[in-house]
Amino acid sequence: MAKDLLGFEIKKNLRGRFTEPPFSVLDTKGGPWKSRKREWKKLGIKSHLGRDSECNVKTMSGLSPEEYQKKYGRKPMTGVSIFDPALCELIYGWYCPEGGSILDPFAGGSVRGIVANYLGYKYTGIDIRKEQVESNREQALNILDENNQPQWYAGDSNILLPDFKRKFDLLFTCPPYADLEVYSDLEGDISNKTYYDFIEMYSDIIEKSCALLKVGGYACFVVGDIRDKKGFYRDFISHTKGAFIDSGCPLYNEAILLQPLGTAMLRAGKIFDVGKKLTKVHENVLIFKKQ
Repeated sequence: MAKDLLGFEIKKNLRGRFTEPPFSVLDTKGGPWKSRKREWKKLGIKSHLGRDSECNVKTMSGLSPEEYQKKYGRKPMTGVSIFDPALCELIYGWYCPEGGSILDPFAGGSVRGIVANYLGYKYTGIDIRKEQVESNREQALNILDENNQPQWYAGDSNILLPDFKRKFDLLFTCPPYADLEVYSDLEGDISNKTYYDFIEMYSDIIEKSCALLKVGGYACFVVGDIRDKKGFYRDFISHTKGAFIDSGCPLYNEAILLQPLGTAMLRAGKIFDVGKKLTKVHENVLIFKKQ
C-alpha cells in the first residue's frame, strides 16, 4: 500500500484522502493526530528555541516578572506556545497547491517554515525578532537540504510587506494574541501595544498580506479570544474577521481546534469558582478566500 512522506499508509477513507476528516471540528486529542505530531517531532524541530529566554526568571520582553506585571498589568506567561506541525501539514495539504508558496507575516518559531519546505512548498516568514529568525534558520539547516530552505526575514511586517513583489498561494499564520504574550519591546512589535493600537497595526498587516495573496488563494489564521483586564472577552476573533473582509478576503470556513486538556482539568474548578469563567480548551481556525 502507498505511504505518505511520514510513512503512514494512504487509505481510501476520509482520513486517508484528506489526512483528517474535513469537518468543522479538528480534534488534536485523537490517536491519528497525535501519531502524526510525534512523527513530525522526530525530525528534530525545536520551535521553542529563540523564545525560551529563561521564561521563569526573565520574560521574553527582557523584563523581570515584576516589571512585566507593572508595565502590562498581567503576569507573564511561564511557558512558550509551540505551533502544532500536524496542523501545518493539514492546512498546507488542504489549501495550498502542490509546490505552492506560503506567506507568514507572524512567523514566530520554526515549525510552519520547516514543515512547509519538507513537504515541497516554498515558505516565506517574517518575524520582528532577529534572534528568532537566526534560530529558525539554524534549525532548518539541521533538518532540510541546504537547497531547500524556508525564507525568514527579520523585521516589522508593516514595513517589509510592501517591498515584496511576488504573489503567494496561501497566507498562513498564528498572530500574537494582543498582549497575552509580549515578545519584545521593539517599536514594531504589536504584542506590546494597547489593544486599540494592536488592532490598528494588526489590521494593516492583514491588508498588506492580502494584497500579496493570489486571487482565489486562501488565508488561514489560527486565533483565540482574549480577555481584558476586567475579564471580559475582547472579541479578537471578530476583529480578525472584520480586517480580512475589509481587505477583500471574506470568511470561507471556520473550524474549532480542540486541544488536549492537560492542566485544564486542574485549573478549571478554581477559575470557575473565582470568576465563573469557562476554561478554554480550543482555538479557532479561520479560513478566508480572496475574491
